[in-house]
Amino acid sequence: MAPIPFEHTLLLASVLFVLGLVALLIRRNLIVMLMSVEIMLNAAGMAFIAAGSRWGQPDGQVMFLLILTLAAAEVGVGLGLVLQIYRRYKTLDADRLSEMQG
Repeated sequence: MAPIPFEHTLLLASVLFVLGLVALLIRRNLIVMLMSVEIMLNAAGMAFIAAGSRWGQPDGQVMFLLILTLAAAEVGVGLGLVLQIYRRYKTLDADRLSEMQG
Protein backbone atom coordinates (compact mmCIF):
# COMPACT_ATOMS: atom_id res chain seq x y z
CA MET A 1 0.00 0.00 0.00
CA ALA A 2 1.43 3.37 -1.01
CA PRO A 3 1.70 6.14 1.60
CA ILE A 4 -0.42 9.26 1.28
CA PRO A 5 1.60 12.10 -0.30
CA PHE A 6 2.69 14.90 2.02
CA GLU A 7 1.14 17.57 -0.19
CA HIS A 8 -2.28 15.91 -0.10
CA THR A 9 -2.24 15.78 3.69
CA LEU A 10 -1.27 19.43 3.97
CA LEU A 11 -3.91 20.36 1.42
CA LEU A 12 -6.59 18.56 3.46
CA ALA A 13 -5.35 20.21 6.67
CA SER A 14 -5.46 23.65 5.08
CA VAL A 15 -8.96 23.07 3.68
CA LEU A 16 -10.19 21.97 7.11
CA PHE A 17 -8.55 24.99 8.76
CA VAL A 18 -10.11 27.41 6.27
CA LEU A 19 -13.54 25.80 6.67
CA GLY A 20 -13.26 26.14 10.44
CA LEU A 21 -12.14 29.76 10.14
CA VAL A 22 -14.98 30.66 7.76
CA ALA A 23 -17.53 28.99 10.02
CA LEU A 24 -16.08 30.83 13.03
CA LEU A 25 -16.36 34.19 11.29
CA ILE A 26 -19.78 33.68 9.69
CA ARG A 27 -21.85 31.77 12.25
CA ARG A 28 -23.00 33.52 15.41
CA ASN A 29 -24.12 30.52 17.51
CA LEU A 30 -21.67 29.87 20.36
CA ILE A 31 -21.82 26.09 20.00
CA VAL A 32 -21.05 26.30 16.27
CA MET A 33 -18.18 28.65 17.09
CA LEU A 34 -16.75 26.11 19.55
CA MET A 35 -17.06 23.35 16.94
CA SER A 36 -15.25 25.57 14.42
CA VAL A 37 -12.35 26.01 16.82
CA GLU A 38 -12.24 22.23 17.25
CA ILE A 39 -12.03 21.76 13.47
CA MET A 40 -9.19 24.28 13.30
CA LEU A 41 -7.31 22.50 16.11
CA ASN A 42 -7.73 19.15 14.37
CA ALA A 43 -6.41 20.64 11.12
CA ALA A 44 -3.33 21.94 12.93
CA GLY A 45 -2.83 18.51 14.51
CA MET A 46 -3.09 16.84 11.12
CA ALA A 47 -0.43 19.17 9.75
CA PHE A 48 1.89 18.34 12.67
CA ILE A 49 1.43 14.60 12.13
CA ALA A 50 2.05 14.94 8.40
CA ALA A 51 5.24 16.93 9.02
CA GLY A 52 6.43 14.44 11.61
CA SER A 53 5.88 11.50 9.31
CA ARG A 54 7.57 13.31 6.44
CA TRP A 55 10.79 13.75 8.41
CA GLY A 56 10.49 10.52 10.41
CA GLN A 57 10.28 12.27 13.78
CA PRO A 58 7.80 11.57 16.60
CA ASP A 59 7.52 15.30 17.37
CA GLY A 60 4.37 15.64 15.26
CA GLN A 61 2.60 12.98 17.30
CA VAL A 62 3.67 14.62 20.57
CA MET A 63 2.32 17.96 19.37
CA PHE A 64 -0.93 16.27 18.36
CA LEU A 65 -1.30 14.87 21.88
CA LEU A 66 -0.82 18.39 23.25
CA ILE A 67 -3.42 19.72 20.81
CA LEU A 68 -5.87 16.99 21.89
CA THR A 69 -5.31 17.94 25.52
CA LEU A 70 -5.92 21.60 24.71
CA ALA A 71 -9.06 20.72 22.75
CA ALA A 72 -10.44 18.65 25.64
CA ALA A 73 -9.84 21.51 28.07
CA GLU A 74 -11.44 23.95 25.63
CA VAL A 75 -14.52 21.75 25.34
CA GLY A 76 -14.88 21.44 29.09
CA VAL A 77 -14.50 25.13 29.84
CA GLY A 78 -16.35 26.25 26.71
CA LEU A 79 -19.42 24.12 27.30
CA GLY A 80 -19.53 25.22 30.93
CA LEU A 81 -19.51 28.85 29.83
CA VAL A 82 -22.14 28.17 27.16
CA LEU A 83 -24.44 26.59 29.75
CA GLN A 84 -24.05 29.58 32.09
CA ILE A 85 -24.64 32.06 29.27
CA TYR A 86 -27.77 30.21 28.17
CA ARG A 87 -29.12 30.09 31.72
CA ARG A 88 -28.59 33.80 32.20
CA TYR A 89 -29.55 35.27 28.80
CA LYS A 90 -31.73 32.48 27.27
CA THR A 91 -29.87 32.78 23.95
CA LEU A 92 -26.65 31.53 22.35
CA ASP A 93 -26.46 34.21 19.65
CA ALA A 94 -23.13 36.04 19.98
CA ASP A 95 -24.48 39.25 18.39
CA ARG A 96 -27.33 39.51 20.89
CA LEU A 97 -24.95 38.88 23.77
CA SER A 98 -22.67 41.76 22.73
CA GLU A 99 -25.70 44.10 22.67
CA MET A 100 -26.59 43.26 26.28
CA GLN A 101 -23.56 44.99 27.76
CA GLY A 102 -24.13 48.01 29.98
